Amino acid sequence: MSWSDFYRRRDALDAVLRAAAGNPAAPLTFDRDLFATEDELLLALHYRWMQQLTGRLGAALEDSDDDRVETVARTWRALAAEQPVLRAVLDAHLTSTEANEREQRMLALTAGLAELSEPGAEIARVGAAFTSLIRTRPAVVAGRHRRLAKSA
Repeated sequence: MSWSDFYRRRDALDAVLRAAAGNPAAPLTFDRDLFATEDELLLALHYRWMQQLTGRLGAALEDSDDDRVETVARTWRALAAEQPVLRAVLDAHLTSTEANEREQRMLALTAGLAELSEPGAEIARVGAAFTSLIRTRPAVVAGRHRRLAKSA
């Protein structure tokens, strides 16, 4: 991909998000010369989300002495607050189980709720429970993460 292609795709993603700002659940309009299908577009948007999330998690964990679960939850929520349209579009449209599980596994592993030696499906299951907790509770109570991993 040339730099020209990179900037065209970036601008196209920005245009999709601007158009979706009024109603993120509405059908998405996009440049089909750049994204052949809506799934391809959504994977590109999810990639954008994951790049931002992983970068912020790395910085947050390095700069914090707080509990890893708290740090990961706080970082996810902060990014969702800063990128509400991106998060809402993904929530409304992303159906890729693989993409969702990739994010869930990353969150579980980064928070220390799972280990790489565990089966991928188990890590994703713990990550799904953690993601649900991040979305529904304003803050994860310290120490509670041990019960989360066992009950997930």
